[in-house]
Amino acid sequence: MTSPLPSSSVLDLAPVVPVVVIDDAADAVPLARALVAGGLPAIEVTLRTPAALGAMRAIAGEVPDAVVGAGTVITPEQVAEAVDAGARFLVSPGWTDGLLEAMRASGVPFLPGVSTASEVVALLERGVREMKFFPAQAAGGTAYLKSLAGPLPQARFCPTGGIGPDTAPEYLALPNVGCVGGSWMLPADAVADRDWARIERLARAAAGLSADVTCR
Repeated sequence: MTSPLPSSSVLDLAPVVPVVVIDDAADAVPLARALVAGGLPAIEVTLRTPAALGAMRAIAGEVPDAVVGAGTVITPEQVAEAVDAGARFLVSPGWTDGLLEAMRASGVPFLPGVSTASEVVALLERGVREMKFFPAQAAGGTAYLKSLAGPLPQARFCPTGGIGPDTAPEYLALPNVGCVGGSWMLPADAVADRDWARIERLARAAAGLSADVTCR
């Protein structure tokens, strides 16, 4: 049984959600501690590697200040596996009715992925108002999201895909964006070298950048 989120909305957990790909589950706890220490407690562990579920289980069990979620969720089976491993929110790159039903039944918050206005309308029709916008940069970026805000103001987004420290503020300034997802605070060489201090510094910079935008 997972504990409730500190917020009723995934989009309000933190302005920046690190999108993490973990190849070695042994790295999960120190990496999560570095991100939390840097001010980024919401951590999306993508289901792209065999180590992902073990990594989520370790973070959920050993890093109490982290809010670990599962990303790249694409099947109902993965929904069940992720929640069993301790995921407290779910993120998908896209959605089907079957996947949406499984995520809704899981009991944890979820962000189904969209990249078109029709997909947004279809989710609104199904009672879903919070979504992942993916792949953000390739799908039209801030200009596209700004265009959606007029006719579809009830939809809120977490844009992910191609976002870095230079573009994150532009997204966070939009009224229909609650947070952004990204991996710029997790450079591959820092993870490979297990340079947790560097990751903590980069996480702190990302959290500070977000604070500057959201508190402007």
